[in-house]
Amino acid sequence: MGSFKDADPTLGFLTRKDTEVKLPRPTRVKNKTPAPVQITAEQILREARERQEAEIRPPKQKITDPTELADYRLRKRKEFEDLIRRVRWNVSVWIKYAQWEESQKDFKRARSVWERALEVDYRNHTLWLKYAEVEMKNKFINHARNVWDRAVTLLPRVDQLWYKYIHMEEIIGNVAGARQIYERWMNWMPDQQGWLSFIKFELRYNEVERARAIFERFVQCHPKVGAWIRYAKFEMKNGEVVRARNVYERAVEILADDEEAEQLFVAFAEFEERCKETDRARSIYKYALDHIPKGRAEDLYKKFVGFEKQYGDRQGIEDAIVGKRRFQYEDEVKKNPLNYDSWFDYIRLEESAGNKDRIREVYERAIANVPPAPEKRYWQRYIYLWINYALYEELDAGDMERTRDVYRECLKLIPHRKFSFAKIWLLAAQFEIRQLNLKGARKILGTAIGQAPKDKIFKKYIEIELNLGNFDRCRKLYEKYLEWSPENCYAWTKYAELEKSLCETERTRALFELAIAQPALDMPELLWKAYIDFELSEGEFERTRELYERLLDRTKHLKVWISYAKFEASAIVEDGVDSDAAEDQAQDYPREQKEQCVQRARRVFEKALNYYRTSAPELKEERGMLLDEWLNMEASFGEVGDVSLVQSKLPKKLKKRRSIITEDGPAGYEEYIDYMFPEEAQTSNLKILEAAYMWKKRKVSSDDDED
Repeated sequence: MGSFKDADPTLGFLTRKDTEVKLPRPTRVKNKTPAPVQITAEQILREARERQEAEIRPPKQKITDPTELADYRLRKRKEFEDLIRRVRWNVSVWIKYAQWEESQKDFKRARSVWERALEVDYRNHTLWLKYAEVEMKNKFINHARNVWDRAVTLLPRVDQLWYKYIHMEEIIGNVAGARQIYERWMNWMPDQQGWLSFIKFELRYNEVERARAIFERFVQCHPKVGAWIRYAKFEMKNGEVVRARNVYERAVEILADDEEAEQLFVAFAEFEERCKETDRARSIYKYALDHIPKGRAEDLYKKFVGFEKQYGDRQGIEDAIVGKRRFQYEDEVKKNPLNYDSWFDYIRLEESAGNKDRIREVYERAIANVPPAPEKRYWQRYIYLWINYALYEELDAGDMERTRDVYRECLKLIPHRKFSFAKIWLLAAQFEIRQLNLKGARKILGTAIGQAPKDKIFKKYIEIELNLGNFDRCRKLYEKYLEWSPENCYAWTKYAELEKSLCETERTRALFELAIAQPALDMPELLWKAYIDFELSEGEFERTRELYERLLDRTKHLKVWISYAKFEASAIVEDGVDSDAAEDQAQDYPREQKEQCVQRARRVFEKALNYYRTSAPELKEERGMLLDEWLNMEASFGEVGDVSLVQSKLPKKLKKRRSIITEDGPAGYEEYIDYMFPEEAQTSNLKILEAAYMWKKRKVSSDDDED
């Protein structure tokens, strides 16, 4: 009862224990030393073969009696019929059955089996092939023809059936019948191999015109490059050069844009080359290179270069090499159209070739690749494509209207609200000036100032008007310039120089006053220097002195003090003498004037020295440089000068060391030059004496306490 409960229905009501596989217990090998006689694998296999028992085969039966034969046939047929009933869809069983009936020379029964098999699976072309082969082998031609005819009617897309059918008709010499079968087949539009076999069939019987007609139908059914090339080679093989050329020309008209057009053009060019028509071949190559996309023309370029090396002159070879490089550049710009360096190289190549249409086409394609982001750094290379395009149209092509259009389109494209390029505006204006269109140039520059004012544009516009002598326009432009950039010292200085050149002294002075009154300036030192130089050139020493005083109210820079002192030293110089040469010429003036100059210069130096001593004691180096300048000036005055006056104030140079402090802490020491001025030395001496006096006082008091 318990065993029945443990039984599993899925295991045939056996228990798990009953279904377990019991393996023999592995024997433990105690002696692991190798045996004295070793057995090889070959020996084991040989012994196994020798010990095999002979296969038991049924004995051969010899049938000698008709009754026995009938029994044998009945038994075999019963076996086959039983087998068919079990595996009706197994084609090999039907084939064996039919072939057995054929071996018994009972063709009616064999046909019956074949027909029954076809009823089961008529789509199996192997059945039709075997059936027809049986009929053909036993020379039942009409029966075979009937089988083939039914087969190709039911399975017209199985090419093997058509081939076998045609082959049978051709073997028995029924050429017309074979041709008729081919025609039936061609109505189904088979693949290229079927058409080519039909053509070969006609050529075997020297039916060239028929073959040509079939080729015409073939290229209409399969309008591919390979089909047209085969047609042309057929005509060429028959010596019909004109017909072959006509075939190629028709193919080019139909398949010029096909993916395999490269093969067609190469075959056409090689055909013309074989016909000794090198000019025609060259024209075909060039036409192909112009019309086939560069990515599919690699082989074509190689063939063209080889052709030119064989038949062309130096110019032709160079053109071919240019074409090869053109292919490389096309590949580069196709991979990355925003790589402007590749476009520049491509354009340079086309310009060396000299074909205007090609050059313009490449320029147009290049400028069509606008940078994706409105940031100036992306546009800096791109903008030179436009510049080069405009210069090419003007200088090489000589087409001024196209040049003007290029500049106009470029200026429209640039987003001037975010950034602009002064170079483009100036080139466009200069082009108009070269065309004597001054009004157009002014319009361009005026638009530039309105949309994207820049220093370069103002400077160039003012320069143009200045060369033309339009001083009122220059004044207006300078006013616009300063209105746009009031901190620009260059603009103020140049404006003042313009007024000075026009002898407008008061206007010049007023301009300088306006300039130095600005709250912010980019280079005020240049502006002040220009103002001072202007007053000096006018001989206005008092105004100059006043300017220096006003400048010192704003800055106490060392150079200002030195320049002021030099001015005072050279204040006696007459008009036309440079202030830098005054020191060398000072000894040529009367003694009284020299003394006055020296006194004024000394006052400036003393004032400067007093400032550095009291207000900026940390600027020791500047103070030392000031004293050096003073000493040189005293020496340059000769008798009037007093060198000892300065020498007593000169500092001592001391070499000292100081620690270098970095973010990570002390990093060593460095040497530097320190200046020790006389008053500092006296102060240090006094401190030493005071310390000694205090020590003495403490000592005396301690002695008194002891007493």
